[in-house]
Amino acid sequence: MVIQEAALRQLSVAILRHAGSSADEAEVVADHLVRSNLAGHDSHGVGMIPYYVRFLEQELLWPNIPAHLVRDDGGILMFDGGRGYGQRVAREAMEAAIERCRSTGVVLMTLRNSHHIGRVGTYGEQSIAAGFVSIHFVNVQDHPPLVAPFRGSDARFGTNPVCIAVPGGPGTEPVLLDMATSKIALGKVRMHMNKGETVSDGTLIDHRGQPTGDPNVMFRDTERGALLPTGDHKGYGLLLACELLAGALSGGGTIQPENPRLGAIVNNMLAIIIDPGRLVDLNWLGREVDAMVGYAKGSLPADPDAPVLVAGDPERTATRLRSVEGIMVDDTTWEEILHAGETVGLARAEAARLSTPG
Repeated sequence: MVIQEAALRQLSVAILRHAGSSADEAEVVADHLVRSNLAGHDSHGVGMIPYYVRFLEQELLWPNIPAHLVRDDGGILMFDGGRGYGQRVAREAMEAAIERCRSTGVVLMTLRNSHHIGRVGTYGEQSIAAGFVSIHFVNVQDHPPLVAPFRGSDARFGTNPVCIAVPGGPGTEPVLLDMATSKIALGKVRMHMNKGETVSDGTLIDHRGQPTGDPNVMFRDTERGALLPTGDHKGYGLLLACELLAGALSGGGTIQPENPRLGAIVNNMLAIIIDPGRLVDLNWLGREVDAMVGYAKGSLPADPDAPVLVAGDPERTATRLRSVEGIMVDDTTWEEILHAGETVGLARAEAARLSTPG
């Protein structure tokens, strides 16, 4: 089915409110989820709500928890998320880091013990809006491993995203690289499973370490498969770097088995926020960004129907399209969302009313 942005946001807010979140927190989380759908990242969109409801029931996620500042050392800020909604606590931690960067020029910010922070590009967009550059490394804890090391046959890592955000020039949009270090995010595998589709070759291995296109191998209780790292040994190197930078330096910990795995999604993040005006003239920087992006995109496409893009272009295209045409939600995901609403006391009739435009 296709649902308009405003209706989907309204339904998401209602479920989150019934699940115990304050009005402000529900708005922040719902906005993040719907914006992820708009950007084409359905894996990090409203399909996560049923998981959040389950984690709330298990007391592995707590509503109405703000980001807690545990260390303030000038250009270094360390936060603890207290297993609160990651979309809220990561946003608050970034707001504090951006404000501090206005006076220090550079900030190293860590966030530990946060529930699922969602699409990391959202926090890169925060820094871009402030005119700042940011670099983000994230690891995953509390969850069974998902990604096999290069040459490995079983999962030992999370999908460990990397994000790099650079404001655009006067003639170009920002450059926003936001990527999992696995070939595909787990949420995208879930979307393929819900739609009854296979995944691309070279993306998954089964429990014996053999290639497979069956997304179901990632959701079995036993004999579970694994995702493969992007770029083989290079992606594996980034996986490990994210694990150490985000997990170890934040104090939150890595996914190694001596740390608890309770079955939810806990993220740690290390972010570096930079005021580029402390380094170079901003007018010159804008012209240089324009020139470099134009140079890259000016390459004659090998396929005339597939022009050269830069990071951030696919999300902007998807947002423009889905803002007009609506957001597609597969039947399985929609049923899971309605059931999650019922679980927290939102009747299906009310959910249907909220998700209908007008």
